[in-house]
This record gives sequence, C-alpha cells and structure tokens, in this order.
Amino acid sequence: MQSAVLTEPETFEFEERPRPEPGPTDVLVAVGRVGICGSDVHYYRHGRIGDFVVENPLVLGHESAGEVVAVGADVEDVAVGDRVALEPGVPCLDCDACRRGEYNLCPDVRFMATPPIDGAFTEYVAWPAEFAYPLPENVSTRAGALCEPLSVGLHAARRGNVDVGDTVLITGGGPIGMLAMEAARVAGASEIILSDVVPEKLERARARGADATVDPSQEDLVERVAELTSADGVDVVIEASGADTAIRSTTEVVRRGGSIALVGLAGEGEIPLDTHDIINDELDVHGSFRFRNTYPAAIDLLASGDVDVEGIIDFEMPLSELTAAFERTDDPSLVKGMVTVGD
Repeated sequence: MQSAVLTEPETFEFEERPRPEPGPTDVLVAVGRVGICGSDVHYYRHGRIGDFVVENPLVLGHESAGEVVAVGADVEDVAVGDRVALEPGVPCLDCDACRRGEYNLCPDVRFMATPPIDGAFTEYVAWPAEFAYPLPENVSTRAGALCEPLSVGLHAARRGNVDVGDTVLITGGGPIGMLAMEAARVAGASEIILSDVVPEKLERARARGADATVDPSQEDLVERVAELTSADGVDVVIEASGADTAIRSTTEVVRRGGSIALVGLAGEGEIPLDTHDIINDELDVHGSFRFRNTYPAAIDLLASGDVDVEGIIDFEMPLSELTAAFERTDDPSLVKGMVTVGD
C-alpha cells in the first residue's frame, strides 16, 4: 500500500508498505477520507507539539473514515462492507483514568498521528473494532471523518456545562470553534457569539447560525459582550483559539457563576489569569482534552441532520497532492481541508 510519511519538517515521502493484517479484535479499513487537523500542520511545520517530537518517520492524519475490507476472527459488531468512522485514540482500559471512564486521560493511550503511532494518510489501517463506528447510509464518508473534530466540540460543550437557554461565547472560528458552536446549539444554547480576527470566518459563522460575531482586532471584546448581554456576561465561554488575549479575556466576559472551557492550545503554556475574578465570581474553569464517549452521539447528530460538518470543508485534494494540501492550510480564511485517499 502507499503511505505518505513525514520524514522531516515540510517533507512528505511516499513509501510502499505492506498492507497490515487485522488482529483477532481488529478491522482492516480502506481509508476513504482524512481531515487535516491543526496538530497535523504543526507536526508538518515544526516536527513537534510540546513534548511530542517526531523522531522517526511518521504517518500523519487522525480524522478518518473508510470501508471495512477485513475483520479479525473475534469481531462481531462490524462487518466487511461497513463504512466506519475511526476513533483515533485507543486507551489501555486498565489504568485508573480508564476505570473511572475518563479514557481520554489514559497515560498510555495510542493516538493516531501522535509519535510514535502512525495515522491515516495511508491506504489501509488496521484498528480495534471497538473504536470503529459504522456509519448510516445517509452519513457520507467525508462527514464521518469529521466525527473527530465534532467530538472535540461536543466534549468542550460538555466540559463547559452548556445548558438549555445559555448564552455562549466561542473564541476562535477554526474547525473546533465552528463545531463547538454546533455542539453548543444542540446542547440547548439560545444565543451564541463567536469571535475571530478573520472576516471570512466571521461571515462563515453568521451563515452557520451565530447570533452575533465580534472581531477583537476591530472592537473591544469585553465591551461588545457586555453590550450583547446587558452587562451580565455570557453563561459559558468555550475558548478554541489558543490566542493569549482570548484566553485572558475569558474571566472578563463570563458572568458571575459562569463556566469556562479551555480547548485551544496556546503557544506558551503559562498565561496569567486573574484568580481574584475566578474566586470572587465563583467561576468554573475546565480544561477540555480530546473527547470521550462522543462518537455515537456525533454520528446520531450527523444522521439526523442536526449538525452540518461538511459545510466547514473548504477544499479536498488527493493523497498524491498531500504537500500542496498542507500548504493550502496557510490561508487564514479557510477553515478545513480534507484529503481523499480512496473512493
């Protein structure tokens, strides 16, 4: 099979690799579509993200879906011919975090495209059947691949405790911000504000249902949110940009007793927050890391038509043009790129 391998920063090489054989509890999937994630771009540009360093050739891509072409001897719930979305993190299921049900926090998780685990920019992937979710007929493979970023949005909305009637501010109009907006809406939010500094992303957010948008480079975010909420502040902030200024603003735009979910990764890990605000306003500040137990809900939302993920896709290119696809992600006006691996 053909695999696109990152051999050094900004260099993909195509290798002929043996097609994997599924183990007894695995499925073999002919990869159909793979989304390009910001983490993929970071590895491509810099060869690392924080403590995760690409020391050996690595196959990127963890937002994937495809068709099952073989199953292991012990697999019962997935069949050859099923189209499936692959949940990219496989936990140990034995540590304290896994036993608590918080398997996204498993210290020994095997996560696609996180060194040293190869990802999905390859023609075939053998993966545990437990983490391969069949797609209904009315959910396309390209939509199925985006169950992963949708799951990040769903988990962020859960971590922020978004509830019926809430006013929610989402900072950042990239893929996670856009899908967190969808997640907040289906959780019952009655008013959603989205902020970003890219006009095209603000326009996209309005077209996708944002009740208001704010460009912090043109107007004061705190003042504008105060205007929009009669000076009360929003019930929930989902910070999806990773921008220092946006992160610092979270405690200023949320109401007393409100919730903050931090999902965007900043360039520097340490950013000052006013602890007096957090204590005096009794704020709930939550980190949001990847996701857990979200894929069935994500697929149901796609099947019902309650969530649109394909609408954030700006371009789709074949695996053979992977370098060009990654270079296109430099355009700040674009939200999402996708790679076609198979039919």
